[in-house]
Amino acid sequence: MKYIQNNHKADQCPFCAALEGSELSEHNLLFKGEKAFVILNRYPYTTGHLLILPLEHQEKMADLDQETRSEMMELINHALKVLDQTYHPEGFNVGLNMGEAAGAGIPKHLHWHIVPRWVGDTNYMTSVGDVRVLPETLEDTYQKIAAAW
Repeated sequence: MKYIQNNHKADQCPFCAALEGSELSEHNLLFKGEKAFVILNRYPYTTGHLLILPLEHQEKMADLDQETRSEMMELINHALKVLDQTYHPEGFNVGLNMGEAAGAGIPKHLHWHIVPRWVGDTNYMTSVGDVRVLPETLEDTYQKIAAAW
């Protein structure tokens, strides 16, 4: 499947690479603002797992200007509304893993995770099999969220 393939060079930030495309859907970009953007997580924990990032390649919140931080917070709020109306989750995890020691998979370009949650949505597949089971393809998820954005 296309989303499993690594579409960026090993030495290039995958988020910055996604911004280089001319078509938003090409890299699952949902929105590109003046200072920040929203992208569908390529390896989601649950359906609708989104990432909110600054356009500027930074690894620390303190290095972002106030306008960027503000835009990111507004995008988080909008993403929560869109996901709520699209998927009706029972809750959300909203978080930022800043730095490798904190669990950031791509620590050089900070990003907020928006993860819709349902009671019982995790099971033995992730814990024991190191496999995630999703009820729809990333392409279908992208289409639904993009239409509601």
